[in-house]
Amino acid sequence: MGRAAYRFCDFLADAGQKIWQVLPLGPTGFGDSPYQCFSAFAGNPLLVDLEEPAAGEAFPEERVDYGKLIPVKTAALRRAFEGFAPGPEFDEFRARHREWLEDYALFMALKRAHGGEAVWTEWPEDIRRREPGAMARWRAALAREIRFEEFTQYLFFRQWHALREDSNERGIRIMGDVPIYVAHDSADVWAHPEFFQLDEGGRPAAVAGVPPDYFSATGQLWGNPIYRWDVMERDGFAWWVSRLRGSFELFDIIRLDHFRGFEAYWEVPAGEATAMHGRWVKGPGARLFEAIERELGELPIVAENLGVITPEVEAIRERFGFPGMSILQFAFGADPQAADFRPHNYPRQRVAYTGTHDNDTTLGWWTSQGAGDTTRTAQDVAQERAFALSYLATDGRGINWVFIRTLMASVAEMVLFPLQDVLGLGSEARMNIPSRPGGNWRWRYREGALTPELAARLRQLATIYDR
Repeated sequence: MGRAAYRFCDFLADAGQKIWQVLPLGPTGFGDSPYQCFSAFAGNPLLVDLEEPAAGEAFPEERVDYGKLIPVKTAALRRAFEGFAPGPEFDEFRARHREWLEDYALFMALKRAHGGEAVWTEWPEDIRRREPGAMARWRAALAREIRFEEFTQYLFFRQWHALREDSNERGIRIMGDVPIYVAHDSADVWAHPEFFQLDEGGRPAAVAGVPPDYFSATGQLWGNPIYRWDVMERDGFAWWVSRLRGSFELFDIIRLDHFRGFEAYWEVPAGEATAMHGRWVKGPGARLFEAIERELGELPIVAENLGVITPEVEAIRERFGFPGMSILQFAFGADPQAADFRPHNYPRQRVAYTGTHDNDTTLGWWTSQGAGDTTRTAQDVAQERAFALSYLATDGRGINWVFIRTLMASVAEMVLFPLQDVLGLGSEARMNIPSRPGGNWRWRYREGALTPELAARLRQLATIYDR
């Protein structure tokens, strides 16, 4: 969140862009996935700016080496903590976020005390079950570590709010991303086991995923614990109200991940090797959003309505006025929603993407043979490509810019494209391959890649199409 982030905002402003969408900003756990975080409320300390935290260290230019970065960044944060003198602003921050911060800071201190890698279900039974005596003893024993975790969150929130304010002053709104599920190894599940389907030992009794899809013939087994929606409803979904209230303090707009899971979710028995043997179970539906809307008012939410979408899912989305998403890469193949993803069928209330973090880059998708990254066959790829060439009236050259221009020219009220597509990068720059457990979330752009010429090209398109 230092100088590079502000330079990125300079580029967006120069390019006439008005929305910056980010991935979830939570503290990442296993696999470095922003969809598997230690907290649904906390920020990622790796994003905190510490001037020159890695002086003398050599890091890769085009990817994040988490194994090397995490100890270096953590050591730098500890050095900053040693010189920290708490004051009224820090005390106010702790009071404002007490609802989640106390549990999160203790959870992270406990993880470190138990070797760092142990899941909370492997801790001694008294603290695993949060017995009052054990909680008091550990809070006293880990007081310094708890304060360190509070300090890193204080830095994160202070710096993020400054960055958001700077963006807003330039006319740029920030769209955040709220995953539907939380990680099992998280402060959220440890602090509120009553909200999740767990066995006596605290392990998931059932886990989340999706059935076989475009990305995997065996489905996607995410492994997150399933909510006990009936329990959450008893207090008016207070946990969800708090979660979205906190999200709207960070973001101007929210993309609500896996929106269809609120109407019905794919439940897989714990211990299954794939997501194939699951079942659809009804979720809270409109009742959840009625409760949130009562507390927070009108909700600037974009619904990620991809996958197996039913009329019931769309009815909830339309009732609350949440725009849905269209992915241009999915418009030319066998996807059941393909026709809806073609720009001539867009309604005005639509958020259109060339691709998302789960897709290959547009150039990578165009040159892909399908095998290994999707469930498409060679014949599927050939037919898809032929249809795209015809539909887009192109010879395929500069396909990333063809995609960008096509969306800019559409009636969709909002269009977004991954930076990889603006830069014209191939599969080497892909952010995530769904169902692959590691090696994701590592791409980053090179210093100097965001040129004035690139900004001028984007601004010209934004001007031509009244964006």
